[in-house]
Amino acid sequence: MKKHVTVVGAGPAGLMAAEVLAQAGVRVSIIDHHKSPARKFLLAGRGGLNLTHSDSLDFFIKRYSTGRDLLEPAVRAFPPDTLREWCHGLGVETFVGTSGRVFPKSMKSSPLLRAWLRRLEGLGVQLQSQTAWRGFDDQPTILALGGASWPELGSDTAWVSVFEAAGVLVNPLLPSNGRQKVSWSPYFSERFAGQPLKNVKLTVAGQTIRGEVMIARDGIEGGAVYALSPAFRQSKTLLLDLKPDLSHAQMAERLAWPQGKESRSNFLRKALGLTPVGISLLREVGADNPKAVEITTTGAGDLARAISTAGGVAASALDANFRLKKFPNTYVVGEMLDFDAPTGGYLLQACFSTAVAAAKDCLVRNNWQ
Repeated sequence: MKKHVTVVGAGPAGLMAAEVLAQAGVRVSIIDHHKSPARKFLLAGRGGLNLTHSDSLDFFIKRYSTGRDLLEPAVRAFPPDTLREWCHGLGVETFVGTSGRVFPKSMKSSPLLRAWLRRLEGLGVQLQSQTAWRGFDDQPTILALGGASWPELGSDTAWVSVFEAAGVLVNPLLPSNGRQKVSWSPYFSERFAGQPLKNVKLTVAGQTIRGEVMIARDGIEGGAVYALSPAFRQSKTLLLDLKPDLSHAQMAERLAWPQGKESRSNFLRKALGLTPVGISLLREVGADNPKAVEITTTGAGDLARAISTAGGVAASALDANFRLKKFPNTYVVGEMLDFDAPTGGYLLQACFSTAVAAAKDCLVRNNWQ
């Protein structure tokens, strides 16, 4: 068999699969329906390009939750430390931020992408832009077609209908790590959109996290909200503790202080240290206790503007190396797969790791090593 593989999708998963194959002497063609490669990857770099995380590997893998069984072997085989070494090999130094997240020292994606594309060009990889995938065939193929967010930069999800027509199970694509909608009053929305609630505790469907919530015109967002994306799919009720460092007894004691002639707002500000947005939120939802502020959400925000996508090609449709059972010469990698990754570098790590796993298995199955 001629040593040639088509990689479909020029995002990080596709580029990584192409590199592994080309380094083994395989001729690789990458096709992508956009004019230029890795556009969503470049967008991610505007926020600092969070490549991966410095968690211990065991804890890192647990963060994939229901997707752990699918991803664990690939992530263990190509873990965060190896990803950092790969970056260094491109001349891109990395560092660990205060939150444990890993970034390029430049905090940008463009230098890394330029160095990567130069390496691929040197390996003879051919990139064919503005070229659409035409569907399944018998030739060795690695599909890295992406999820459903930011379709103007990445996937337009046209692949979903092709998979479904071929009888390959695709679980519904859902927004993850995005805004949760709330029907605020016009006053609250206009007055407080863009303002944070800092150091609060959020509980949804029995899951609790501490962090910051940002008020949006039509809802709430921020890292703590994003981390609870799977929980919000189970429940639309958010219980917010505005003062998690105060016990219920301490809260009751402070609320019992004499208010005198002070307004309720001034009293809450002095007694509890609540900010104007926190005080107004209590009025907005009719809450008396700042430790038990119940907010009813109305669903996730726009799928097209979520940071990432949950759902995708079902694990049952794949073998352990991301090869489709119905199409044995075709692999699926990256965000097409059905897993849900929190923010913090877990999504990109999964994209890189699954691409490496699939490419290596392709080499083994075709006796190209």
